[in-house]
Amino acid sequence: MSYVDGFIVAVPKKNIDAYKTFSAKAGEVWKSHGAKEYVECVADDVPYGELTSFPRAVQATDDEVVVFSWITYDSREQRDAINAKVMSDPVLQGVEWKDIFDGKRMIYGGFVPLLRL
Repeated sequence: MSYVDGFIVAVPKKNIDAYKTFSAKAGEVWKSHGAKEYVECVADDVPYGELTSFPRAVQATDDEVVVFSWITYDSREQRDAINAKVMSDPVLQGVEWKDIFDGKRMIYGGFVPLLRL
């Protein structure tokens, strides 16, 4: 069985290149520790809903864009072990992601796939 970590974050439009650079580095670290896939997607068609929406979920402002991301693993146990290694990996130590996006508005969680076609 596989396992997926999902993330949604608001990134200031002026920081999207810095976010891409940061994500490329982070993705390399996750993959080097065994993650199967690391994907970052920039919103293209995500209207601001009346009650709920991707932009509302992360309180995105007009000068921000929503980024939807996921990382896949073989299992939750593998994910837990990989994330522990990633958090202490020296490549990511000192990276100032706080200057790139507001992590307090990030939504994230782990998911067991229900269906894959």
